[in-house]
Amino acid sequence: MYELKTLLPQFEIKLPTCMYDLKNVSLTGSPSTGAGVSSSSSSLPQQQIGSGKSYSSSSSATCALDLDILGRQIQQLLKANNGKDTSAVVARQDKVLLQLEDLKAQLGKIRAGLGLCGKTIQHTTGYQNGGLKEVPLEDIVINGHPNFIPYALLALKNAWRDLYTIDIKTFTHSTMADIGPAAREFEQNLAKVPINESLPKINVTLIWKNCEHTEMISSPTMYVPIYGEVNIIRYLGRVGPAEYRYEGSPICNEIDLVLDICYQLLRCTTHKSQVAMVRLLEKRLQKQQYFGGSQMSVADIGVYSSLIRMPAITDKDLTPALVAWRKRAKLVTKI
Repeated sequence: MYELKTLLPQFEIKLPTCMYDLKNVSLTGSPSTGAGVSSSSSSLPQQQIGSGKSYSSSSSATCALDLDILGRQIQQLLKANNGKDTSAVVARQDKVLLQLEDLKAQLGKIRAGLGLCGKTIQHTTGYQNGGLKEVPLEDIVINGHPNFIPYALLALKNAWRDLYTIDIKTFTHSTMADIGPAAREFEQNLAKVPINESLPKINVTLIWKNCEHTEMISSPTMYVPIYGEVNIIRYLGRVGPAEYRYEGSPICNEIDLVLDICYQLLRCTTHKSQVAMVRLLEKRLQKQQYFGGSQMSVADIGVYSSLIRMPAITDKDLTPALVAWRKRAKLVTKI
């Protein structure tokens, strides 16, 4: 091979003192290894040596696949230890455990100084309440414009008063000078519904804000909004009482279809298009008492709230079946 000149000058390397020293377990240069190498080189055939091919002892000694050398290295390492390294590791482990105990005591003093509770969060997943598993839920925040009042919150609060508690608190954002009489009446109706602390509860913060769409934030650490009152109804239906959870129902696709029609109805800009969406709802209802069959569902909540937000649609635009349904839904939603 070609000989290369030294590019870097000789200088002293200062090793750090915060690292562990590792013993050299290589057998290169040891007497036992040298004997083995010389014997292996002497056993080569004479015709190979005379043919111009060279065999160095270092190449056979440093072969990574030589199991004999690897075995001798392990035996030498075990003989050199004699339990000394094991006791050193145990001593370092005991020292680390003492440092962790000291750190735990310091954190306990900080927690006590801040007045925080020392108990951890208990997740009660085994408690059953009418077939409903009670699990801790994150508080949710809903931003809504006073011109687009989410009546579904009041409807769900009334419909679930004996099954589930929705504790709603309202606030006004600085972008709103006045929320108007309709929003104030909505707040008063929310306050009239009693809070039953014995039932599973979810806390909702409703903020009147100058925003284009009604949006819900379900995570306090990650701003991923859920847009639209219909999608908020879907979310609450999944975490609410078991009687209103429809994902495992055979008519789950039908309920989703009705909610999709409500979503389109709220975005209609002309009276003609609104009436066309109402006709689609009438086809889904047919001769049923409710859109989910014989019992109230989140689909009925979505349709009832959407029709309230459409003052241009009167009873004249509804078929007799929808008028009769509206009267039955009003007894439950109390709006």
